[in-house]
Amino acid sequence: MAFHHGILESRRDREHEEEGSIVVTINDVARRAAVSATTVSHVLNGTRFVRPETRARVEDAVATLGYRRDSTARALAGGDSHIIGLVISGLTNPYFAPLLHAVERRVTDAGYVLVLGDSHDEMALEQRVIDSLLDRRVDGLIVAPSSGFLTAGAPRITAAGTPLVLIDRGMELECDQVFSESRESSRRLVEHLIEHGHRRIGVVVGLAGLGTTVEREAGVREALAAHGIQADPELIVSGDSRTETSFAAVAALLRRSDRPTALVTLNNSMTIGAIHAIRDAGLRIPGDIALAAYDDFEWSDLFEPRLTAISQDVLTVGSDAVDLLFARIAGSDDPFRRRVIETTLNVRTSCGCQ
Repeated sequence: MAFHHGILESRRDREHEEEGSIVVTINDVARRAAVSATTVSHVLNGTRFVRPETRARVEDAVATLGYRRDSTARALAGGDSHIIGLVISGLTNPYFAPLLHAVERRVTDAGYVLVLGDSHDEMALEQRVIDSLLDRRVDGLIVAPSSGFLTAGAPRITAAGTPLVLIDRGMELECDQVFSESRESSRRLVEHLIEHGHRRIGVVVGLAGLGTTVEREAGVREALAAHGIQADPELIVSGDSRTETSFAAVAALLRRSDRPTALVTLNNSMTIGAIHAIRDAGLRIPGDIALAAYDDFEWSDLFEPRLTAISQDVLTVGSDAVDLLFARIAGSDDPFRRRVIETTLNVRTSCGCQ
């Protein structure tokens, strides 16, 4: 998402015309209501008792003139902006749509505005997005961190003193964090395939350096080791958490003479790429190759065969993150919390189950 970096400058002068239209100021409201600008401010911000008849005149003037408060100016003056920033990666990833919905609903119900930025999991872009949000004096930030967040984004947020909650991906950082369980969930996926008799299991892992990638791959390796199966490095390939990269990686696996008999994909963008590659190779799921995935889809039951997948409680992840952030904005000095949300293994038919 692009941000207008000149937003502070564009709002500096409320007494002049902006892009051909008259901007209504607090002084305009005061003149129409026949009160002082200070009284208008008290009515708008609820900072002092104002007589009902005076309050009614001010509210009528606000409605008539179409006055809109400048949240940035209020923030610069030491007030709250009532803006929450959300930084995530890959808006095309099906996982983030319900997460965004959960966060946005909780934020707007509390009377705040949500501003969204997409980092594309690129450290430099993430840094620019965070800088832009901090320039807007957001009251708090929710971030799905890139692999470079600790060295770039985190120090900026800490220096600004802005409340922060990490979402989706855990990190060794002193802040509140909410994410789904990854390690044991991935282990369960692999063990389920092993129970079907598979020993040559291909694995498509995510972008290097992400907490989710590290934890999910660790779960895979633990499951293989627990059943006496040596992890074959040629069967564990990177899909970079992207559909296109996963397609290419899985296509290469399927061209092997000793191709895997089962496949595990560790996020849903990579699952889409894997399914395309399997179908392009003329193979059937699960007859020719079994498939199990981390990350469910709302429409998994519409696949043929239906997808066996780990389902995340995305609504809880999103709403818990907002609740933790609002607690910090309100001044909570409780110890930082690290909430791990449990997942569910939905067994369907792509793994070979009837």
